[in-house]
Amino acid sequence: MTLDIAADLLALLSATTTEPRPDTQLEALTLAVAADLPVLLWGAPGIGKTAALTQLATSLDLPLTTVIASVHEPTDFSGLPVIGDDPAVHGVPMAPPDWAVRLVKAGRGLLFLDELSTAPPAVQAALLRLVLERRVGALTLPPGVRIVAAANPRGSAADGWELSAPLANRFVHLQWTYDHAVVVRGLGGTWPRSALPRLDPARLVDAVAYARRAVGEVLTARPKLVHQLPQSETKRGGAWPSPRTWEMAVRLIAFGTAAGTSREVLSMLVRGVVGDGPGLELLAGLDRMDLPDPEALLADPGNAVLPERGDLRQAVLDGVVEAVRNNGGRERWEAAWAVLVRALDGGAPDLLVVPAGELAALRRDDWPLPAGLERLAGAMNVAQLAGTGR
Repeated sequence: MTLDIAADLLALLSATTTEPRPDTQLEALTLAVAADLPVLLWGAPGIGKTAALTQLATSLDLPLTTVIASVHEPTDFSGLPVIGDDPAVHGVPMAPPDWAVRLVKAGRGLLFLDELSTAPPAVQAALLRLVLERRVGALTLPPGVRIVAAANPRGSAADGWELSAPLANRFVHLQWTYDHAVVVRGLGGTWPRSALPRLDPARLVDAVAYARRAVGEVLTARPKLVHQLPQSETKRGGAWPSPRTWEMAVRLIAFGTAAGTSREVLSMLVRGVVGDGPGLELLAGLDRMDLPDPEALLADPGNAVLPERGDLRQAVLDGVVEAVRNNGGRERWEAAWAVLVRALDGGAPDLLVVPAGELAALRRDDWPLPAGLERLAGAMNVAQLAGTGR
């Protein structure tokens, strides 16, 4: 009777609810899952990586299969040889483990490879085919199965190993941390709810073209970034650029664009596949691609919409001046001044100093002073703006 009452109490403690709540970590994880890319969550022990995966499986209505990588043998992933009636004719099939059979029968599910950093090198080698090709023995996991793994940094793992470079290069690496407010509310019985991103069918074609162009432009400008194997063994166990991970970046950008994902989430994902340095260069390339066309601004300066970020606004203004320099004329020159006046409405007049000076230098003697020049006097000397103080 006492144990029955205890069971009732345990059931009450395990009963929780969920609520929609912005969570960049969870959004990045679900986007990578939707993109059908293996994800590896890195974080200290006890911060809720396993609980997050359990909640993710429940939210997505996927059966969860947990495999503790460190307690398995290599044959548990590569398969055990089973000799049949005539091996010389039929060969020797590799029998898969029971969890793989269950996943194939279900046709869908979330495979959680826990404690990956405590798996010895031989087990990590056996996992290569599972993570990349979805092969377990003689079975191929169906498309409805997603793979997520978790690992502790070597310093906090029990008998931890560095992740091998070939295995690490197959994952989207996400640093998992806890949010104090989420933990407090979760312990009160309400956890955040995860949901697959909503992809806009009308944006799919453009999203793919956008992603391919972004990665192509970065690698064209920086060919050395195509493949950079880190020198440090520790860094080899994380995210680093290779043709495989750049392909993963294309997929993540395409999915993120089609879903309208925030730049913060996209930053986590692209840095999680190609590393921080190359990832930041890729994000900078995306920012440049998102800048308004200088010709469109010159055609309608009165309705010009400029970026709020100072560096991006500066780049746009420099582009407008360059467009006038390459294809001059009084009307285009005056339109460029109108764009600068428009930019002044957004603040940061110091950003106008350089483009205004360069634009003033393009003035011909027979051109009258542009309208609105007096508004720029706070940023520069009026005589210099007028082109008479050179």
